Amino acid sequence: MNVYTQFESPIGQITVNANDEGLLGVWYESHKMELSDFGTRADDHPILKLTVLQLQEYFSGDRREFSIPLAAEGTEFQNKVWKALTTIPYGETWCYKDLAIAVGNPKASQAVGGANGKNPISIIVPCHRVIGKNGSLTGYAGGVDIKEKLLALESNK
Repeated sequence: MNVYTQFESPIGQITVNANDEGLLGVWYESHKMELSDFGTRADDHPILKLTVLQLQEYFSGDRREFSIPLAAEGTEFQNKVWKALTTIPYGETWCYKDLAIAVGNPKASQAVGGANGKNPISIIVPCHRVIGKNGSLTGYAGGVDIKEKLLALESNK
């Protein structure tokens, strides 16, 4: 059974949803790919409570890595890309080619970009740390302004 909770953050209201296996998604009000049904509201669900706590610590500058069980559903390639995203260090950025190299396919920058854009677990699986080769803040499902805020937060190490 899918469950969700919501909380206010420095980037606006965030909705997190999970099942008993792990976190399914982190969604902003401005998300372009928001689910229509997050499940049942369950503010006391252990995975949701842990997620909210760790995100609050992240926003306050007290957390750089997350330890939340993840259960996002994607293709084998998407899951490989999402796993590689978790290896980008806090405060650093990679370009799409760097990410393609990390998944073992240096010529797959465009495919990696597509998988990156479908990441449902924003911030925790840090797709915001991927930028264009020329340093531009390319698309972000939550909006480029949110991506800019997250990168600015992390640059204040």
